[in-house]
Amino acid sequence: MKISIDLLGRFAVRIDDAEIPSAAWKRDRAAAIIKLLALSPEHRIHREQAMEAFWPDLDAEAAGANLRKALHFARKAMGAPEAIGITREIVAFLPEVDVETDVIRFESAAKAALRSRDAGECEAAADLYGGALLPDDRFLEWLDAPRQRLQQLYVETLRTGKLWRRLIALDPTDEEAQCALMQAALDAGNRTEAIRQFDQLREKLRAELGVGPSRPAIELYERALALSGAQPTAPVERIRAALAWALVHLQSGEFGKAADLARQTRAEALDAGLGREVGEAAAILGLTAHMQGQWRELFRSEFTEWVRKRSAFVPAVFDGHLCLAEFCLCDARGHGLIHESAEELLGVADEAKSAAGRGLACLILGEIARCAGNLDEAERLLTEAERLHVEANAISGRVLVLERLAEIALARGQKWRAARFIQKAFADAQASWLSGHLLLRLQALAVRSATSKEKLADAILTGDRLLTSGSCQPCSMGLRTASAIALAQSGDLDQVDRRLNEAERIAGMWQGGPWAAALWEARGVQRQAQANRIRAVAAFAEAAARYEELGRPLDQARCLTQMNESQIGVAV
Repeated sequence: MKISIDLLGRFAVRIDDAEIPSAAWKRDRAAAIIKLLALSPEHRIHREQAMEAFWPDLDAEAAGANLRKALHFARKAMGAPEAIGITREIVAFLPEVDVETDVIRFESAAKAALRSRDAGECEAAADLYGGALLPDDRFLEWLDAPRQRLQQLYVETLRTGKLWRRLIALDPTDEEAQCALMQAALDAGNRTEAIRQFDQLREKLRAELGVGPSRPAIELYERALALSGAQPTAPVERIRAALAWALVHLQSGEFGKAADLARQTRAEALDAGLGREVGEAAAILGLTAHMQGQWRELFRSEFTEWVRKRSAFVPAVFDGHLCLAEFCLCDARGHGLIHESAEELLGVADEAKSAAGRGLACLILGEIARCAGNLDEAERLLTEAERLHVEANAISGRVLVLERLAEIALARGQKWRAARFIQKAFADAQASWLSGHLLLRLQALAVRSATSKEKLADAILTGDRLLTSGSCQPCSMGLRTASAIALAQSGDLDQVDRRLNEAERIAGMWQGGPWAAALWEARGVQRQAQANRIRAVAAFAEAAARYEELGRPLDQARCLTQMNESQIGVAV
């Protein structure tokens, strides 16, 4: 019997060249046993290692029983009862079974190519890498080491073979690869291609707000702009170079230089009618102010100046402040501090007859009312904000409004209505230059509004694919906690701890009030699913107390209800 197992980019098993239908792997543990054996040296593992990998919290007897069940269902799925056995405590494919995997084929070819350093061999080896190891099992801890090892081997193979475009396809932010292609374009006198390559790098790095190209990349870009015999440099090209240098100063801690260059560049972008670049410059200004503890003051002055003098550019400017404005609403001291400022901003917008300014003020006030539990008032303000954002063609702001209206629908138990708001928002989010931020936020609501197990699984998987290394960390918090809670409630606990650990790391870097409370609530759901009701009670109580401090009564009430339910279990 010949068994072929694919693990790179997907999971598939073939018995004598006939692929087993994916529906046959209904039992997760049956598939997991095959995956573990396929990755183990000589395709064999001690039973205690398997038990520790899959059931670390169970005693030996219970874990052993689960292992026997998993093996039974694995044999059944393959239609081959003679394929796997346990001999002297070793779980393995039986000797008469011929096993081959795409992992071994790739590893062997890649190591040989790295020894020879031959470009052709590197390319042939790279062709065998079908994708990341078991990408749908991203949060399973026992796969971390082999996944990282295989991807690193693939990266080394691409780099050794100078397969720069494939390296960029894997990691668009790889500056060595991008610079190599820019240099090759310059050597060929192809100014347009060098500029295109830089724009691609800049675009991908911008996905994580505040990250820009390195000095060498910017210098290559400026060489492309100055290439003799080329057409005159367009304003947008000069402005993008200046924005990149402003980010270099920001990342170096030179806040004054970054702010001065951002202001100068924003003025040039304004004169050129470049709305997006106006917003990007505003984002850099906002970050410099935030890092110096001065963002609130800057936001107030920016709002007043732009609403009164340049209302047409208000959406672009405040796109740049979007994440920081939302973070401000998550202040550890609650949302009350910004209420007075928002009322003041509403007055300024009304005085200036600015639809965009009034829409933004209504959005902030509607968010404050939602946090305070005044759902009817919040809905009124947010409905008005949506109308004004449509009138002002403020795409990103409208997405945020729809996001908040969906949250109100969820608070009322109306998942169907929330789904409608989310669907309306997705199209605008994809069209916005802030799509990487907005889609994360909307996907968190898609997880919370899922009405079936299948829809929930799809929503979580889509969310996981959005959580790249460059995704905005504050904007990812809702998705991380929502996915962890949903998985815990469905009894799929394997992935919960890893997700919450990542969320806790981010929350520690961005000190926001509701995030800490949401993490305690998620831990409570996790402990409840683990039947650890005493710890669940403590976690829900902590979450409720933190929501109370923040003035979020609906969130507090939800946690108290969950705490009481757990206490009943403790008493019983």
